[in-house]
Amino acid sequence: MPEYPLSKVLLITGCSSGFGMLTAARLAGRGHHVYATMRDLAKQDQLWKEAKIRDAEKNLTVLELDVTKPATIKAAINGIISEEGVIDVLINNAGYGIGGYFEDLSDQDIRDQYEVNFFGVLNVIREVLPVMRPRRRGLIINISSMAASAGTPTFTAYCSSKWALEGFSECLYMELQPFGIDVALVEPGSYRTKIFDENARYAKNFNTATSPYFRNSQKVKSIVKNMLEKNRRNPEEVAAVIEKIVEKPFPSFRNMVGWRARLRFWLVRHIPFKLYALLVLMFISPEEPERA
Repeated sequence: MPEYPLSKVLLITGCSSGFGMLTAARLAGRGHHVYATMRDLAKQDQLWKEAKIRDAEKNLTVLELDVTKPATIKAAINGIISEEGVIDVLINNAGYGIGGYFEDLSDQDIRDQYEVNFFGVLNVIREVLPVMRPRRRGLIINISSMAASAGTPTFTAYCSSKWALEGFSECLYMELQPFGIDVALVEPGSYRTKIFDENARYAKNFNTATSPYFRNSQKVKSIVKNMLEKNRRNPEEVAAVIEKIVEKPFPSFRNMVGWRARLRFWLVRHIPFKLYALLVLMFISPEEPERA
């Protein structure tokens, strides 16, 4: 019989697919009581199938929560507190990535990206801290990305939103240490999840042939598609890392997952930025930008 850790009460956002779904099912299977949340409850079927495979259904509760709508956050947290009295761990997983060069992105494209990836995280943490702080214990895990290590053409909004999340998380870690609340970052490399296919989003003018970046953006899209088709890495690796963070008494602050993330992190810290940028541009082989 496997030995399970002391059961904890967890709130996880963005559990309809990908890392969130796998993490929710995995941790429920470990004996934790998981409150898995998502914007659209009509998309919960896959999570329940995954939970059934792991015999985790009894430890799983699904709630509606949209990180951009404070009322749904308050309702979900109030429901958890009324049932459990505590929230031991918050895992901020909800997010998405939008592709597009800066000039192809509308102001709304960029604001929407930040509303979910950055301000959405802040919205949930703001409601959870008053629950954790009086107990002087708790853990907040923010799911970042290897995109926070260095920028990449066509991911202007996504990369910058994750950079903002990392800076915020570093500050929050130091602010909450006196209250016994820990903060950790998870920085996955590239894995094939719905964020790149069903849930993929593109800039307003990404597919506009008159855009000066049209040929370049289409080239990058093709490269990313080919890389993902060849990507055989199991996203369960990310869920396994999150499990270790949840169950460790003293988890690491920064947790990179996958060799691509580690390589990128090493490169940007050991070679001049202009050389790194040149390598990226050589790899994606962009066309010369058209002159205005």
